[in-house]
Amino acid sequence: QVQLVESGGGLVQPGGSLRLSCAASGSIFSIYAMGWYRQAPGKQRELVADITSRGRTNYADSVKGRFTISRDNAKNTVYLQMNSLKPEDTAVYYCNADIRISSRTGSSNYWGQGTQVTVSS
Repeated sequence: QVQLVESGGGLVQPGGSLRLSCAASGSIFSIYAMGWYRQAPGKQRELVADITSRGRTNYADSVKGRFTISRDNAKNTVYLQMNSLKPEDTAVYYCNADIRISSRTGSSNYWGQGTQVTVSS
């Protein structure tokens, strides 16, 4: 079936940058909205950014001006460029996507396994 795999997480210093990638694979007819969520210890999972199939973007206020979401539809991949990272950005980042697996079905929501991002000096 469909699988979402994140990559690019790691440990960076405050002010540094990191680029996350999420590739969708499996029986995919089309992908609609894609997004990134994050969950810090003791906190609820929150939306970081999302992007429609046409490229319209939306960001959480806490990351506006620092993060950029983009996608490559030919590669079924969504990216999150994170600049000027802060310790408060430390969390597990999850990829999310609305995917249609055939022309006879509607879309379903899928989640990746998550990738750890740690911002610390």
